[in-house]
Amino acid sequence: MTGIAGQKRAGLPRLKKADGYTVHPFDTENGVRTSGIIPGRFLKTGHRHDRHSTAYFGVAPSVFHGLLRRWQKTKPCAPIEAFTFFDVGAGMGRAMLLASELPFKRVAGIELNPVLAAMARRNAAKWKVAGRAKSPMRVMCGDAAEFRFTEGPYVVFLFNPFGASVMRRLLERIADAFQDRPGQVDLLYVNHEQEHVFEQRRGFVRLYLGQVKRSRADAIADHRIMANQPDGEYAASNSEDCSIWRWEA
Repeated sequence: MTGIAGQKRAGLPRLKKADGYTVHPFDTENGVRTSGIIPGRFLKTGHRHDRHSTAYFGVAPSVFHGLLRRWQKTKPCAPIEAFTFFDVGAGMGRAMLLASELPFKRVAGIELNPVLAAMARRNAAKWKVAGRAKSPMRVMCGDAAEFRFTEGPYVVFLFNPFGASVMRRLLERIADAFQDRPGQVDLLYVNHEQEHVFEQRRGFVRLYLGQVKRSRADAIADHRIMANQPDGEYAASNSEDCSIWRWEA
């Protein structure tokens, strides 16, 4: 995840080769820029939620597709064509690009950091020009905890975007918006560090809990990216801890 006020658009730390920046094959193959790992302390914008930001890191494509397949087995309330895919903490937009290749009604993302949001918009534009997008895409810069959900159903995607405080606010927002619409929101949570927040909030039912494996190519790429970090503060594994939740009221 990442915020708004006072951010200069000149760039962000850790996106230069001298800082250990390493390109993921996804970018090389598709002509976009979604690589890199940026710790949360470098994503300051002046927003009150800055301190809850985790880090920027693009989801492994194989993990994304693996979790989507598991979601489709949970008997969603409608066909995929009826759902809006909503990426919370969209970063540079990798999950949005992957989602747009599926026949969602639309694909949207919200990102607190304006520099990352601008990069996501550029990636989305390239994706559209290349003819890769089957769904319309929209990138918003703002606070996910204040997003106004409209008509459903929604698939909400989270790749460990923020800490417990903001996660509670987001779940409250969803509960208020869909209080009379059970089954209209499914949440796909990758690297679920705030799983306990879901467990404490009534109305959400867990449909899946487990590890989703990276492909061999993604595992090699992500291990290489982590190995090149200057501080070595993050580690890669061959899978991601994931869960799927449904709002049932």
